[in-house]
Amino acid sequence: MWREKTLELINAPKPRGRVLITGCAGFIGSWLAEVLADAAEVYCVDNLSTGRLENLSAVLDRVVFIKGDVAEVDLPRFDVAFHGAALPAPDYYVQRPVETMLPDSFGLFRVLKKAAESGGRVVFLSSSEVYGDPEAVPTPETYWGRVNPVGIRSPYDESKRFGEALAMAFHREHGVDVVVARIFNTYGPRLDPDSSYARVVTKFLLQALRGEPITVHGDGTQTRSFSYVSDTVRALLLLATCERCGGEVYNVGSDEEISILQLARLVKEVTGSSSPIVYTAPRPDDPRRRRPDITKIKGLGWTPVVKLKEGLYLTASWLRSLL
Repeated sequence: MWREKTLELINAPKPRGRVLITGCAGFIGSWLAEVLADAAEVYCVDNLSTGRLENLSAVLDRVVFIKGDVAEVDLPRFDVAFHGAALPAPDYYVQRPVETMLPDSFGLFRVLKKAAESGGRVVFLSSSEVYGDPEAVPTPETYWGRVNPVGIRSPYDESKRFGEALAMAFHREHGVDVVVARIFNTYGPRLDPDSSYARVVTKFLLQALRGEPITVHGDGTQTRSFSYVSDTVRALLLLATCERCGGEVYNVGSDEEISILQLARLVKEVTGSSSPIVYTAPRPDDPRRRRPDITKIKGLGWTPVVKLKEGLYLTASWLRSLL
C-alpha cells in the first residue's frame, strides 16, 4: 500500500530522453528511478556505500545500473542529470568526513563537465544545510547562511555550498544548464531504518514500533519542517522540466514547522506506542530552527500536499512491512 500510494502521489511532468541519477539506490534517488523508468532511458550510478540495491528491485530490469563511485565511473551523455550522490546523515559527517565531501566536489565536477561537453540539464540536489543555523526563518533563497566552516557538520554543509558554487561557475563560464534544489528534511519509505545513522523520523517510528524509548537529542525544542518524499520528488521533476529555471536556486520542502519533541509525541499517536520519550545529549552545531520560505517554487505551481500525519502513517506502514 505504501509503495502504490507514494507513486500515486508523484504526479508531475517527467523529463524524456536519457536521464542520469547519481545516488540512485538511496532514498530519494530510488523513487526518482522508479517514477522515470517507463518515461525515459534511465542510467543509475551508485557505489552502494549507503544505498541499497533492493530499493531498485521494481525497476532493475528497466534501468541501466552502474555500480561505482560517481567520481570514478564512466558517465554517459544525458539530457537531464539528478546529482544526488551523498552521505546525508549527520553521524556520517563525524565518522567519514573526507568521504562526505567527495560526491559534491569531484563527483559533481564530473557530472557538470559531461554536461558542458554534451549538453543536458543538471539538477543538483543541495540541502538546507547550506543555511547552517539560520538567523532568518522562514529562510529564503537569498539568505547566504550561517555555517561553521570547520565545525563537526562542515564536511556536509560546506561540500553542498561548494557544490552550488561549482554548479553556478559552470553555468556562467560554460553555459551549463543547472538548477539547484535546496532540499529540506525529507522522510518516507526507503530512508534506511537499519543504519545507525537513520534520520529522525525513521528513527522515532522504529523506536515506537519496537516499544523502545524514543531518544530526543537536547531538549527537543529545536524545530524542523518535514516533507514527505513524494512532494520532494514532484518538486525535483518540476525543476528538471521547467523552461525558466536554468541558473536558479529553489527551496524544496514543507513550510509547516514542528519541534522535535512534538514530532516524538505525534509518532507515538500515529503508532499507538507507549514508548517513553527520553532526552540525550544535544548534537554539536545542531541548527535550532529549520523552515523554508517556499514562495519561489510555489510560483512555479508546486506546493506540498502530504500532511505530516499522513506521511507518518505511510512510513509506519512501510516499517511494519519490514518488521
